Amino acid sequence: MKRILVLVLGLLAVFVVTVGVLLNVMPGPHKSTDYLVIGAIATLLCLLLLFIIFITTMKKPQPSYKQRGPDSEP
Repeated sequence: MKRILVLVLGLLAVFVVTVGVLLNVMPGPHKSTDYLVIGAIATLLCLLLLFIIFITTMKKPQPSYKQRGPDSEP
């Protein structure tokens, strides 16, 4: 449970930092479409980061069968 909480808080921090950086980078005054683009980019970055974390920490599945040797009969 602690690992999930750390993951959620980390992704939330990445989202907030991304939104803050993009608000400062984009020239003002901001329109509603600017906020939509900023939110979409921040969400995309968080989902990409979550996907990378899941892929790199995923365990290899254990096969439920045993492989036969080269001299065994079919």
